[in-house]
Amino acid sequence: MSQTPPFQIKIVPVTPFQQNCSLIRARNGSIAVIDPGGEVDRLIAEAEAWEGKIEKIWLTHGHLDHAGGAMELKEKTGAIIEGAQEEEVFWLSQISEQIKRFGTHMEAKNVTPDRWLDDGDTVELDGNVFEVIFTPGHTPGHVVFFNRDMKIAFVGDVLFKGSIGRTDFPRGDHATLIASITEKLWPLGNDVQFVPGHGPLSTFGHERQSNPFVGDAVVGRAGANTQGPG
Repeated sequence: MSQTPPFQIKIVPVTPFQQNCSLIRARNGSIAVIDPGGEVDRLIAEAEAWEGKIEKIWLTHGHLDHAGGAMELKEKTGAIIEGAQEEEVFWLSQISEQIKRFGTHMEAKNVTPDRWLDDGDTVELDGNVFEVIFTPGHTPGHVVFFNRDMKIAFVGDVLFKGSIGRTDFPRGDHATLIASITEKLWPLGNDVQFVPGHGPLSTFGHERQSNPFVGDAVVGRAGANTQGPG
């Protein structure tokens, strides 16, 4: 007889950026939303259809497509915002400016988290513990959320299937991003599945074998920067 998993995951691509917003529903119906980039009413409707209640908002980083809906979602649900690492105030404090830069018609507010996170911290949902891993490079305060029991990581825009995050934005750094991936993510295990900020899911093992920017065959060899999707 199979057991009910400790939590379920629903991935909802939002906004024209098609950012993978993740809803995590615990057995008791409490929901954490990772990176609500926008379409807040849709996310609330998804939670209600799932018979759940949004209680936590977790941010990997502060780019518009990941954090643009965070304050509105907090205001409408009462959920608390956790993350990213404090250096991410650089981006979270200028979301309204990012909107102008991208020329989008989205409405979004600058974000003030209820709790900043750092390497080694944890966040929790109905007893499910997610480790916080500080992974700068794409942005200065980027974090990853990792559940060791289910072997799944929510990596924001650090890593993608077949690519890595872009580092040409202010305070991005290519060498730092490579170090975050190889020194922080790879040791978690080849069998860890990850949800990227955009595009399809993959595993760390698959990317170590085939990723042209950070696979084992190319690590340590100087490579050109990449303009990934996030």
